[in-house]
Amino acid sequence: MNITYKYYDSIPDQKILEDIVLLHKSIFGHSDHLISQMESKTNLLITIALQNTKVIGYKIGYALDHDKFYSWLGGVDDKYRNLGIASHLMEMQHEMLRDKGYRAVQTKTKNKWRNMLILNIKNGFDVIGTYTDDQGEPKIILEKKL
Repeated sequence: MNITYKYYDSIPDQKILEDIVLLHKSIFGHSDHLISQMESKTNLLITIALQNTKVIGYKIGYALDHDKFYSWLGGVDDKYRNLGIASHLMEMQHEMLRDKGYRAVQTKTKNKWRNMLILNIKNGFDVIGTYTDDQGEPKIILEKKL
């Protein structure tokens, strides 16, 4: 299986963007306002995994400040899970963040996204807090020193 990886420091071209939105919707059940939310973020960084020209995985984040980056959204197409794609996207993101001078990366997840929680912990993230979101669901805040 030939999987290639790319990254973007801004909004990607229309085809890639549409693929990200479709994949996001298939994973999370909605993609309302995703593009406008992406456009509003500072120092946006997007890493993607491609099978031929189809986006099969993505990771999106942005700067919280000059030292800390927020790894905001990500996922891998169901058909391509358990192949190390999410791990590779994370490694790529963290390497680029180090190169850009960030000292920490933060993310949030929910208990129901156990695979993401486990992946983060396996890759050096520490749980630094929890809170209840607007829908009444608990969220877990994780952070990793780079």
